[in-house]
Amino acid sequence: MDMKPLKLVPFLVTAAVSVAAWLAWLGWDQRRDVHPDGSETGPYEAWQVVGLVLTVLVAVGWAAARRHVQAASFGTAAGLTVASFADWSDDASGLYVIGVGMVAAGSLAGAFAVSALIASVTGRGRRGAGGR
Repeated sequence: MDMKPLKLVPFLVTAAVSVAAWLAWLGWDQRRDVHPDGSETGPYEAWQVVGLVLTVLVAVGWAAARRHVQAASFGTAAGLTVASFADWSDDASGLYVIGVGMVAAGSLAGAFAVSALIASVTGRGRRGAGGR
């Protein structure tokens, strides 16, 4: 795979934004919530995950609008996978590996779908405006 410097930039930007977004939205919350009935939830709240997704979507949209679908997809997945591994690797049960794998697969599929959609929508608008 030939990674030219201009194609490497969108990959690095989406990866860096993904790691930074993980740290900003999820990295500070490490405690599980214990309810009166003894059940546990967390450590993340739904609003934190929504914030993470919306932040990452900005970077994916930026790269996809420039027709860098692969860089947007793989950069996002790489960033979120590294961040989740670093955040969860202290789990003694070892089950964090399953969670990290789910983050990797889900973020790759989601980022690819969104970036392909954005690239196709923005690509049509450019072709139509250019009169091709």
